[in-house]
Amino acid sequence: MNTAMPVQQRGITFGGFIFGAFILVVVSIFALKLIPAYMEDAQIKNVFNAIAHDPDMQKASPRDIRNSFDKRASIDAIKSIKAEDIEISSDNGKPFLSASYSVKVPLSGNVSLVMEFNPTSAE
Repeated sequence: MNTAMPVQQRGITFGGFIFGAFILVVVSIFALKLIPAYMEDAQIKNVFNAIAHDPDMQKASPRDIRNSFDKRASIDAIKSIKAEDIEISSDNGKPFLSASYSVKVPLSGNVSLVMEFNPTSAE
């Protein structure tokens, strides 16, 4: 007579699945709220690099550089900083642009996250 031991089932319980799905949804919602701020920071860095490497901007005045930023920012819909917020210096004859700004992202109810960014034209 062959009496085999019953095989134990392995896996996740329904309650564990629901808990894991809830955590995944919450993290996804927060990530979707934070991604636009990081995307705008990347756009600002791209505009800074484009201005710093533009041959017409190599000898431009700070006013001309700020005007160029305003035009490019309006095309890319950059709202976090204005041209007046940009610090402009020279690095080996090339303009070096930098800025410091913060973005407040409402997460839920009265809970918000404040993120600080410091984009520069350095590669």
